[in-house]
Amino acid sequence: MTSEEAIAWIHGRKTFGMRPGLMRVEALLQRLGNPEKNLTLIHVAGTNGKGSTVSYLRSLLEESGLQVGTFTSPHIESFNERIEIDGRFIPDDSLIEWVETLQPLVMQLDQEEELTGITQFEILTALAFGYFAQQQVDVAIIEVGLGGRLDSTNVITPILTAITTIGMDHMDMLGDTIEAIAAHKAGIIKPKVPLVTGKIPESALSVIDLEAAESEAPVSHLGEDYRVTYHRPDEIWGEWFDFENDRGKIKGLKTPMIGRHQPENAGVAIQLYYLFCELKKLPFSEKVVRNGLKKAYWPARMEKISNEPLIIIDGAHNTHAMERLVETVREEFTNYRIHILFSALETKNVDEMLQQLLTISKAEIYLTTFDFPKAIHLSDDYQQLNEARISIVSLWQFGLAELLEKMTNEDLLLITGSLYFVSEVRELLLGMGGRNG
Repeated sequence: MTSEEAIAWIHGRKTFGMRPGLMRVEALLQRLGNPEKNLTLIHVAGTNGKGSTVSYLRSLLEESGLQVGTFTSPHIESFNERIEIDGRFIPDDSLIEWVETLQPLVMQLDQEEELTGITQFEILTALAFGYFAQQQVDVAIIEVGLGGRLDSTNVITPILTAITTIGMDHMDMLGDTIEAIAAHKAGIIKPKVPLVTGKIPESALSVIDLEAAESEAPVSHLGEDYRVTYHRPDEIWGEWFDFENDRGKIKGLKTPMIGRHQPENAGVAIQLYYLFCELKKLPFSEKVVRNGLKKAYWPARMEKISNEPLIIIDGAHNTHAMERLVETVREEFTNYRIHILFSALETKNVDEMLQQLLTISKAEIYLTTFDFPKAIHLSDDYQQLNEARISIVSLWQFGLAELLEKMTNEDLLLITGSLYFVSEVRELLLGMGGRNG
C-alpha cells in the first residue's frame, strides 16, 4: 500500500458523510485495544480559535520539554498534518501501517447493522489515538471536529478541557441558537475535569456553566479567573498583551499571529498550561510562556504569504470569524488599497460574510468559486449583486493572476472565506515563490 492509497481509502469513507454519535468510534477503538485510555489528553472545542489555541498550547508544552501530539482539522498543507507529534506530520509509513491495521476492523464493523458506515473522521480519530499511544507521547491535544457532545473525539477522558469561543456556525447540525450550539460544545465537559473558557457570550456561557456545575468541573473564565490585557502594538505583525491569574502576572507577552483575538486564544492556552503544571506537579515557567508563544505557528490564519506585493490569507469561514478578520484589517491595514479574493461553502451565510467585508472602506471584493463539492455556485443570485465593489470571477486562478499583475506596494490582497479555498490558493502562491518576507 502507498500513502496515496491509504489516504484514498480514508477519503472513500466520505460517502457516509457526517454522522454524529459515539457508538461506531467506540466499537472501533475497543477493537484497537482502547489506545486513548493510555494517553494524557487535553480536549479543545469552540466555534473559532481552536486551532490557534492548540498551536499556542503545543508550543508551551514543547518548550517545557514534553513530547506533544496534536490532532486537528482540516488540513492546509498536507493530509498528514492532521496528526502531528512535536509539529512533525505523521510519516507516510506510519500512516500506511495504521490504515492497514484499521481496514480489516472497519470491514468487520461494516458487517454489523448498528455499526456500519464508519466515517472518515472516526477513522482518523482512532488512527490518531493509536499513533500517539504507539509513540508514547507525553500529552496529546485533541481538537473537536464538529460541536462536541456527539463528536467522535468525545470518547476520551481528558485531564483538561477548553471551549474557546461560541458563534453561529454549522447550524444545520448544532441548532440555530447560540444556546443550542453552546450545549453541544459543553458536551466535552467531564466530571471534575477543569475547564477553561475564552471570550463567550453571556447566554452561551450560562449553558456551559450549568453543565460544568452538574459535572462538578471547576471553570476558569476569561475576565474573571484569568485576564488578558491587550496593548496596541507598534508594528503590524504580532500582538502584545499581559496575562494575569490568581497566581501572578506576566507582562509584555507577544503572539506572532495578528488580530486582537489572538491574545485571547493565547490566554486560554496559558491558563491551560498553568493548570497542566499544577496537575502534573511541574514547575511553571514564565520563560517557557514567552519563548513558547513566539514559536507558535498556525497556517492560513492572517498568514503573510508575500511582502511585495503584500498577500495575506485567512481561513475565516463563518460570520463570527469574519467579524474578527474585518476588525483586524480595519485596524491594521488602513494605508493599503485592499483587494479581497473570496469564496466559501454554500452551507455558510455567504451574504452576511460579504456584507461584513464591505464594511472595509473602499475594499474591492472578487467573488469566485473553487473545485470542492459544497463550494458556492456563481448563480444568477450572485451575478445580479447590486454592489459596485463586488466583481464576479469565474476562475479564481485567472482572477488571481490579473490582481497580481496590477498590484503595487500600496496594495494588499486578502484571500479568505473558506479554509478549503485558501489552502488551494496558498499552495499555488507558495509554488510561485511566496513568503518573500
